Amino acid sequence: MKHSILVTLLLFISFSNAQEKNESYSFTLNQAIEHALKNNYDAINAAKDINAAKAKKWETTAIGLPQINGNVSYLNNLDFTEQGITGGGAFGGASGSVSTITFGTKHSMDARATLSQLIFDGSYIVGLQSAKVYLQISKNAKEKTDLEVREMVTNAYGNVLLARENILILEKNKKSLEQTLFETTETYKNGLVEEENVEQLQITLNQINSTLSNATKRSDIALQLFKIALGIDIKEEVTLTENLNDIAKNSINLALFNEDFNVNNNLDYKISQNNEESKRLLLKLEKYRSLPTLAANLNYGLNSFANKFDFLEQSQPWYNYSNFGISLNVPIFSSFSFGAKKEQAKIAYEQATTQLKQTEQNLILQYKSAFNDYEYSIEQLATSKSNLSLAERIEKKQQIKFKEGLSSSFEFTEAQRQLYTTQQNYLQSMIDVINKKTALDKITNIK
Repeated sequence: MKHSILVTLLLFISFSNAQEKNESYSFTLNQAIEHALKNNYDAINAAKDINAAKAKKWETTAIGLPQINGNVSYLNNLDFTEQGITGGGAFGGASGSVSTITFGTKHSMDARATLSQLIFDGSYIVGLQSAKVYLQISKNAKEKTDLEVREMVTNAYGNVLLARENILILEKNKKSLEQTLFETTETYKNGLVEEENVEQLQITLNQINSTLSNATKRSDIALQLFKIALGIDIKEEVTLTENLNDIAKNSINLALFNEDFNVNNNLDYKISQNNEESKRLLLKLEKYRSLPTLAANLNYGLNSFANKFDFLEQSQPWYNYSNFGISLNVPIFSSFSFGAKKEQAKIAYEQATTQLKQTEQNLILQYKSAFNDYEYSIEQLATSKSNLSLAERIEKKQQIKFKEGLSSSFEFTEAQRQLYTTQQNYLQSMIDVINKKTALDKITNIK
């Protein structure tokens, strides 16, 4: 019995630990982008903004639909209001004397329902149009957020791979340098080289160790930033399944060199168009304010009166009433405030039109700049790859000469530094192609 209880307890603990274990993720770049579009914090809020805009649109629409309201009121006259009456005639008393009379009952109750309908209001018409524009603004904002998320995730994915590639290169350089340092140290012990050669190599190795330590820390930070971009807890385990070289190759799209830029596809331009349209509707609203408004209402109700609270008794009489009314409100004179508001709205609309034109020109210039940067990054990738091959051959030759005593430690160290710099340039050129392509896609709205 005790054995069974112990086994059950161990199984329960094991199950609990399994439940508490952090979830793990594995992503290609496209998978990471798709995950972020659903789980990134900004993307989630942007989607909720669309839902809020839809609700706002219906709220505006409902203003022009029939409205039904119910009302129940109860009145208890604690002290009646006396009504003064001049004496004489039918009320008795001396002519010119004042007497009082009381109207009403101790208790009264009223219950009614009102049906109201807006027939015409220029502001309502503009409000419906504005609600549609507001919804479109929210949709464009969501689309722009998605583009920014794509760019952020692509850059973050590339930065993680860049940091890891950098660590691999540094570890490879460190291993090679440690071997050279060991061989040089042994040669120095035999009195065949100067101590300066050993010291020079030791300085270079110290620099690599320091750089490697920093690169490892940066790699951890880059991975955490990547997790945040995807809306994943930084404690979760994440695996990146693509390498930097493949992503860089996939980012080279020569077909883009034959395409023209269509400013109408750009989200900033669409947002500027929305701004112009909203200002146009504001001007229209100010014009419509001078128009009459027409509304109708239908009332039906019941009321009852008593000196005792007998409203719940079946014998208590209730009196029904009903009425129908139409109201027309016609603006006549506003001390020219309507004209002033209309002029302000007109100026705001003209400014929005000017801003739209300015946005168009700026976007054309931004596209040219982004396209040139992208083209240059492709050229630099090819150049840095060629330079890396040359630097590797030079360093290898200098290493052989150094070991054979045909070159100084200074020459060998310079060749090493040149190689290390070229390696970093090559890694940076790959990440530049990725980032510049993403920036260009953002402007052209290519997904």
